[in-house]
Amino acid sequence: MELIVECYSGYTYAQEPRAFIWRGRRYVVQEVERTWRTPEGLHFLVCTEEGGFFELAYDEAGDIWSMKEC
Repeated sequence: MELIVECYSGYTYAQEPRAFIWRGRRYVVQEVERTWRTPEGLHFLVCTEEGGFFELAYDEAGDIWSMKEC
C-alpha cells in the first residue's frame, strides 16, 4: 500500500497533515482531531472532507508514513 502524505512543515517536518493519497485517491484533511507522540513518532487522528476518520502516523527514524482507517 503506497501512502503519500502532504503536510504543513513550519519549524519541523510533519507538523500537521493537510491531505494524503491512498490507493490512488486524494483525501483532504478537514480537521486534525487529535495529535500525540509515541517513541516512534507523531500520530494524527484526522477527519477528511468526506467524513472518514483515519490515523496517520509518521515514523521519524524510518521517515515513513503509515495509516489506518478508524
